[in-house]
Amino acid sequence: MPKRSGHCLCGQATVSVSGEPLRVGICHCSDCRKESGSAFTFYAVWPRPAFEWTGETATFRGQSFCPSCGSRLFSADAEEAEIKLGILSDPPVGLVPGYELWIKRREPWLRPIEGAEQYDEDRPEPQPQDVPGPPGPT
Repeated sequence: MPKRSGHCLCGQATVSVSGEPLRVGICHCSDCRKESGSAFTFYAVWPRPAFEWTGETATFRGQSFCPSCGSRLFSADAEEAEIKLGILSDPPVGLVPGYELWIKRREPWLRPIEGAEQYDEDRPEPQPQDVPGPPGPT
């Protein structure tokens, strides 16, 4: 099972993930642009049990970062962990986005990623009929 790891700019906070991500994406929304200081954010999502971090972090609006150097690191809840892929060691990371979000805010000089799903805004939430579960009453 592959393991990827990385750290913030000053090295105080580290992250690691095991296995392959559930999904890989790019987001062009205003929040991601402001948070990253760039035209988009490149990230991947892993199941929460596959994610670990060490060191001190601070959190603002669900985004965790190093309080010493300010590097953006991750956001996590009980189910998933979203890792900013730029913090991983040994680039290139070898992961290709499967989708792009908020393409209506994408800079005109950036081209769509070939084969990636394109969403004007957020990805649609799975509908109950899309989620596997026990069969309903007949």
